[in-house]
Amino acid sequence: MVMLSVNGQARQVEVADDTPLLWVIREQLGMTGTKFGCGAGLCGACTIHLDGEAVRSCQTSVVDAAGKQVTTIEGLGAKEPHVLQTAWIAEQVPQCGYCQSGQIMQAAALLARNDNPTREEVVAHMDGNLCRCMTYARIQRAIMRAAGELRAQKGA
Repeated sequence: MVMLSVNGQARQVEVADDTPLLWVIREQLGMTGTKFGCGAGLCGACTIHLDGEAVRSCQTSVVDAAGKQVTTIEGLGAKEPHVLQTAWIAEQVPQCGYCQSGQIMQAAALLARNDNPTREEVVAHMDGNLCRCMTYARIQRAIMRAAGELRAQKGA
C-alpha cells in the first residue's frame, strides 16, 4: 500500500513499489491527461510535477512519489485555468494535442521559478519535450505570453 498526495488529495494505492507513477496516475486514479509517449523518459508526454519539479512519470516509481506532492495537468488548472492553459489557447498551440499536457507541465515548472525567461531559457528548458506536430514556435510564444501575464498579475 502506497500513500500519495495527488493534486492536493491523499490517495492510497495498492501496487508494487516499482510501478511507474504514470500507470498509477492513469490506471489506478483515472487521470488520463498525463500521456504515455516513449516509456523511456525521452519525449516528455508524461511530465508531471513532483514537489514542484517537472519529472517524467514513466521513469518515476510510485514509491519515489510517496510523501511528495504530485501535480498532474488536472491539478494545474483545477480551480481556474492556469495562465499557461489560457496562453496555449490564445496562441492556438495544440494540433493533435497528445504532447500538450507534458509541454504545459514542463513550462509551468519554468515559470514557477522564473516569470521573465528569455527565449533562449525557454528553448533550453523545453528541450526534451517533443511535439510531433512541430508546434515549437507556438509553444514558445505561449510561454512568453504566459510569463508576461504573470508579471502583469504581480504588477511588475
